[in-house]
Amino acid sequence: MIRDALGRALSLEHLPRRVVSLVPSLTETLFALGAGDTVAGITDYCIFPPDLDLPRLGGTKNPRVAAVRELGPDLVHMNLEENLQRHADEIGKFAPLFVSEPKTVRDVAGLITTLGQIHQRQDQAAAMLLELHAALAVAATNAFTFACPIWKDPWMWCGGDTYVSSLVEAAGGRNVLAGRTRYPTVSPEDVTALDPDILFLPDEPYAFTGKQARELEQMMGCRVVGPFPGHLFTWHGSRTILGLRFLAETLRGAV
Repeated sequence: MIRDALGRALSLEHLPRRVVSLVPSLTETLFALGAGDTVAGITDYCIFPPDLDLPRLGGTKNPRVAAVRELGPDLVHMNLEENLQRHADEIGKFAPLFVSEPKTVRDVAGLITTLGQIHQRQDQAAAMLLELHAALAVAATNAFTFACPIWKDPWMWCGGDTYVSSLVEAAGGRNVLAGRTRYPTVSPEDVTALDPDILFLPDEPYAFTGKQARELEQMMGCRVVGPFPGHLFTWHGSRTILGLRFLAETLRGAV
């Protein structure tokens, strides 16, 4: 029995043939699993694989529900953090939903397995898991402390109960803000007092600049990595492998 992040059993009459993905990272993962030919609609932010020629249905927070309905999907992929409950309620009236919420790299491994089962791509999922475990083995060779901001004005950071934190922890990191809320509001000065070795500076959801990176490095007295493509830290699924490889390359010989 397949259950989603809300504990709901997924009951499908047949292999999904018209799938809508309202989660950019899952769109990429479905194609990586060889199920791309079933994807009938995507969000405006689904940029991987590049140059997708599919109906765009709006953003993750503001999908055009009527357009989703018109596509006649037999399965819609959503995410607890990226999508809104009210849209899930509306879409759930006319299509089966699978809602995910991976918070750890282990959760991602489980999600890949489940997607392989749902879309009958078990062999491809198994191969992807081998890649994931290999990337994890290479990345997990360091010991360091870190912090990772995701917003400015006010300054917000990734706490411990987040996918971003789990990804970096898998590479040997210890989040200096792990004991706070999921996304605590903390000044850079207070984070400096926690003495992180590395400050990771992704370019999304806030578009940090090189100038800000230099200013933070000077003020905080630690190594600043970035800005770098934020999807390496925030997208789960097949891109988790790329995130782990990025960490392994970034940290090699540095900590």
